[in-house]
Amino acid sequence: MSLFGKQKDARGGAGSMASAASAPHAARETARPTDTGRTTVKGGVEMANIGKSITIKGDLTGKEDLVIEGTVEGRVDLPEAQLTVGQTGTIQAEIHAKAIVVVGKVSGNIYGSDRIEIQSTGIVNGDVTAPRLIVAEGAVLNGAIQMNGKQSSGASGTPTSPGNPSGSEVRKVG
Repeated sequence: MSLFGKQKDARGGAGSMASAASAPHAARETARPTDTGRTTVKGGVEMANIGKSITIKGDLTGKEDLVIEGTVEGRVDLPEAQLTVGQTGTIQAEIHAKAIVVVGKVSGNIYGSDRIEIQSTGIVNGDVTAPRLIVAEGAVLNGAIQMNGKQSSGASGTPTSPGNPSGSEVRKVG
């Protein structure tokens, strides 16, 4: 019997309860590719994945979350989804998405209806438009920034404050 009353298995490790409890937690922490061309990320959510060796020239549209590790030239339109430009991803396109996370490189204007996040390794050469913008220390952003409150179908819109009349949020991380 080991610490906390758990029995050791034949290999001398803790019983299957301990390893089973820690395995799902570890699986949620990292993204991993699946057989379907999707990547499972934190929280068990699946995202479509465009791999490193894939190049797309033309328009890319869809309604599901997408991770791009390859190259896209043209236009990307994901109005109801999150687009993640992975570390090896390169996009030369105008991007429209609900949320955009840039870890790789984007050349072109990007429009996020909810938010845009540029991580420390991210490079954006183009204008960004979103109600919320997160730029990590070390990130590169060459272009104009336009922030306006979230578009609302109701009459009330986004709450504002005297120091922030548009209701927008800019946050620098790092």
